[in-house]
Amino acid sequence: MRTKTRKKNKINIVTLGCSKNIYDSEQLMGQLKANGKEVAHEEEGNVVVINTCGFIDNAKEESVNTILDFVQRKEAGEVDQVFVTGCLSERYKPDLEEEIPNVDQYFGTRDLPHLLKALGADYKRELVGERLTTTPGHYAYLKISEGCDRPCSFCAIPLMRGGHRSTPIEELVKEAQHLAAQGVKELILIAQDLTYYGLDIYKRRALSDLLKALAQVEGISWIRLHYLFPTGFPEDVLDVIREEPKVCSYIDIPLQHIADPVLKSMRRGTTKAKTDRLLEQMRQKVPGITIRTTLITGYPGETEADFQLMADWVREQRFERLGVFTYSHEEDTHAYQLADDVPDALKQERANTIMDIQRQISAEHNAALVGKKLSVLIDRAEGDYFVGRTEYDSPDVDNEVLVQASFLRVGDFVPVEITAASEYDLYARPTEEQVPA
Repeated sequence: MRTKTRKKNKINIVTLGCSKNIYDSEQLMGQLKANGKEVAHEEEGNVVVINTCGFIDNAKEESVNTILDFVQRKEAGEVDQVFVTGCLSERYKPDLEEEIPNVDQYFGTRDLPHLLKALGADYKRELVGERLTTTPGHYAYLKISEGCDRPCSFCAIPLMRGGHRSTPIEELVKEAQHLAAQGVKELILIAQDLTYYGLDIYKRRALSDLLKALAQVEGISWIRLHYLFPTGFPEDVLDVIREEPKVCSYIDIPLQHIADPVLKSMRRGTTKAKTDRLLEQMRQKVPGITIRTTLITGYPGETEADFQLMADWVREQRFERLGVFTYSHEEDTHAYQLADDVPDALKQERANTIMDIQRQISAEHNAALVGKKLSVLIDRAEGDYFVGRTEYDSPDVDNEVLVQASFLRVGDFVPVEITAASEYDLYARPTEEQVPA
C-alpha cells in the first residue's frame, strides 16, 4: 500500500539541459519563494518539478529517464507530486501525457503562470530580476531574449521556444544591479542568438547599447557573450569588446560547418568566404580575442570532401575553444525531410577526428601561456588546488586554472603566474603583481 511521505511541503526543482533552462529554473524558484514556498534545487523534496531539455536525442533520453525515475519514486511513496516543464514538455506534451500518465501535470516553456498556479502560487509580474541563482555566488547567467527567428534546418529550438523576444535594456540593467548587490561579479549573457537582440523592440540590433549599459553597473567586473550567430553579426559589438574593459575578450559563435553545400542546406545564410572574413575581422578588431565555436559532423549529405575541408579549416583557424556535436535527426525540422545518410559510427568518428585536431591546438595555445601573468576568478576549492578561470574561459565548458596556494577566497580575482599547462588545464601560483581583472 502506498504511504504518504512525511516530509513537509518542499518543492525540488530539477534542471536538465542548457544555461537557458538554468535561468528559467531560477526564475521559477524566485517566484515560489516570493509566494512563501520552501524551494530547493536538486535536493530532496516531496513535490518535484523537472525542467526538461528536448534539444537532441541524448538530451531527450536523459529527460525521459529522469521523469520515469521520479514517477517510480512517486509510486513508491517517496514523493507526492511530479510536474514536468521545459522544452521536452513543450514539444511532446501529448505523447508524454499518453506514455507517462502518472505525472501530475505537464507544462510548456511559456506556461510559468499556470505552473505556479498548480504549485499553489501566484505569478508576480513585479518580480523583475528577482530569482534564486543556482550558480556559484560570484557569477550568474543573464538571459537577454527568448526564442529564435533563425531558419536553421537542423534546429528544433523555435518549435520549443517560439519566436525571438527581447527583454528591454532597463529591465536587464535592473536585474544586473540586483545580481551585483548579491555579490555577482560576472554576467554571462545568454540567448538563442545575442546578435538579434533589439530587432523586435528597438527595430535595430542593440547588443552594443545593452553592453554599454550593463558595463555601468557597479560591482560587475566581467561581461561574457554566449551564442552569437555569424550571419548579420553587428560589427559595433567588436568595438565595445575592444574598448570596454568589463566586456571579456571572448565570443561564443557556433559556426556548425564550413563547407558551402552543407552551410546552404543548413540554411545558415553564409558561406566559407564570409565566415573567414568575419573571423579575420574579429581578430583584427580585438587583438587576443578568444573565439569559441561548435561544429556538427554527419549532417545529411556531408561528404568525405566536406568533412576534410572542415578538418583542414579547423587546423588553419586554430580556434582557442571548440566543441563538436554529431548530427541529430529531429522531427519537424527542415532537415528531417533529408535522408539521415551518414552512419552514426561515421558521425562519431568524424567528431573524434575534429576533437583530436583541437586537442593539439589547445595544448599549444596553453603552452604559450606558461610564464604569463593573468587575473583569475576563483570558482571553487578542489583537492590541493583553488580552481578558477581567466576572462578567456567560460564555466563548465572551457579551460580551468588550478592555483596552488594555502588560502584563496572563492569569488575573488587573484593575480597569478602560469607555471605549467596541459591540453585543457593551466597550473598557476599567486603573484604579488596586480593584473587587471
